[in-house]
Amino acid sequence: MILEGINGPSDLKKLNKEQLHKLPAEIREFLIENVSKTGGHLASNLGVVELTIALHLTFDLPNDKIVWDVGHQAYVHKLLTGRRERFPTLRKLDGLSGFPKPNESEFDSFIAGHSSTSISAALGMAIANAIDNAGEILRKPQNPIKTVAIIGDGALTGGMAFEALNHAGSAKVPMIIVLNDNGMSISKNVGGVARYLNKIRNNPIYFHIKDDVKSVLGKTPLVGKPLRRGIHRVKSGLKNLLVGGKMFENFGLTYLGPVDGHDIGAVSKILRRAESLDEPVLVHVLTKKGKGYTFAEENPNKFHGIGAFDVETGEIHGETDSVGFSETFGETLCEIAERNPKVAAITAAMPDGTGLCEFAKRFPERLFDVGIAEQHAVTMAAGMAASGKTPVVAVYSTFLQRAYDQILHDVALSNLHVVFAIDRAGCVGRDGETHQGIYDLSYLLHIPNMTVLAPSSNAELAEMLDFAVNEMNSPVAIRYPRNAMDNECRGELCSPVSEDGYRRAVECRPYKGNPDILIISLGTMLPTALEAAKILESRGISAAVINARFAKPLDLELIKRSAANCKIVATIEDNVEIGGFGSYVESRLARNVVKFGFPDKFIEQGSVEEIFERYGLTAERIAAKLAEEFEAVKL
Repeated sequence: MILEGINGPSDLKKLNKEQLHKLPAEIREFLIENVSKTGGHLASNLGVVELTIALHLTFDLPNDKIVWDVGHQAYVHKLLTGRRERFPTLRKLDGLSGFPKPNESEFDSFIAGHSSTSISAALGMAIANAIDNAGEILRKPQNPIKTVAIIGDGALTGGMAFEALNHAGSAKVPMIIVLNDNGMSISKNVGGVARYLNKIRNNPIYFHIKDDVKSVLGKTPLVGKPLRRGIHRVKSGLKNLLVGGKMFENFGLTYLGPVDGHDIGAVSKILRRAESLDEPVLVHVLTKKGKGYTFAEENPNKFHGIGAFDVETGEIHGETDSVGFSETFGETLCEIAERNPKVAAITAAMPDGTGLCEFAKRFPERLFDVGIAEQHAVTMAAGMAASGKTPVVAVYSTFLQRAYDQILHDVALSNLHVVFAIDRAGCVGRDGETHQGIYDLSYLLHIPNMTVLAPSSNAELAEMLDFAVNEMNSPVAIRYPRNAMDNECRGELCSPVSEDGYRRAVECRPYKGNPDILIISLGTMLPTALEAAKILESRGISAAVINARFAKPLDLELIKRSAANCKIVATIEDNVEIGGFGSYVESRLARNVVKFGFPDKFIEQGSVEEIFERYGLTAERIAAKLAEEFEAVKL
């Protein structure tokens, strides 16, 4: 097996043409077999096999720097840089990260998990590399370090990418931008950039002319080869006339391509051409997402990020009929939109992940997919709300971070009725540091005019969404994880809206008399809180449990009444402790609170259960800590 002999780019460069021809199939087989066991981002990696090989053949890693945008397509890069044997640990606790990670390997130059960052980071590296000891930028430095940014056409819809393109063209330092164009992000790309690239991608005229010119002139004796070289400029002009690339050249970049991204020789050749130019260059590479695995080619959305699956059938292991929070959100929003014509949905390139597919079918003119542009999504929602509509922005917690200023300045400052449906809140598990949704409470609770809700079950999510859309008239955020609540908990936890308003929290485990401990739970941490209370009770310590439901504003009347005569008040949340729900309760209650949440560090990948165990967020660990605190209070 050729792949077994590759422990770094130097081994790759020793392969002959026949071995290089066989290697992509081996890599795809390896990826399919391994990702089927660990889960991960499959389709995107199958699409960049030849491109990654060409990059490693052309450049001198790790001296030269490759910056992957988003980074979920760097599995092949990891395989070619000595991490093949660690692949069974991919996305597992203390295992191989699913994204580039500099402290994992010297070949990873920049950590990435979010979109549209690569050109900015690579440009920064290129500028730094061009600055001499006197602090001046050298246009042609001796022994230059090559800097390469790999960005997909989906990521190119992000505004940050265009800010970087604008600067790269004017900075004029040597760097290479590889546009990996597969017509997809997670879902099908939309918007003007997608239409522009699609026009280039689907125009066969240039490719036919190029092939005909090569074929005819190559066979013409004596004058054939010199003439073929001589018409290079004419052919380049013809390419721009018939195909495009002017958009990038207008930024001040030299445009090369498009080239077949599954032809190692062709990609290597165009990369060497780009490398020879002492200026910013954009290389346009066409690839197919999911290439080499029929199920992934036919359904790249499903195989973008997938759990463990059966290789023969493509079916995901352990799929159940339970309805997740995303599905509940999508179904409920459709029901609401049926009754309320003012409702519109906004997504940043993630209609599938946020549960909006059915909404898109039923209300196509009321769904707005803005591409990977969260800042624009939020401010556009503000504009819609200012004009009398009720926009619902469906977005992952980790991506909403990118639009903090727009939430504060464009929505909350004017007290506009925008509903934020924050999916994947809390610990997301195996995607690790770049995707943990454990910061949203901390960046939302301190924003004036903002209401923050957290359902403990699917039914509460449906109630909260209806309330947020139809009864609120100011900014409101609802945060929830991906997975459904355990069925056996639903009947116990789904308390109806109280008659005197939804702002009341729910006493899920009331205690007659004065309990020793009051536990205030937020969102889906409620089953953990109830179980911790049972464990404490078995140890002779009485505990009451409140399902807060509203992180802001708090039901202070109920909380103060319940906390009045108890010895300890505790909070449980799946957010960082600093600035989170517990801190907010402590400030409003004006007494010390035992806070259970995540510490002041980036939380690594692993299953949610493993992460909760490691950071003391299981019922057993919480009960043990509270019992210890209670004994200390008694002394």
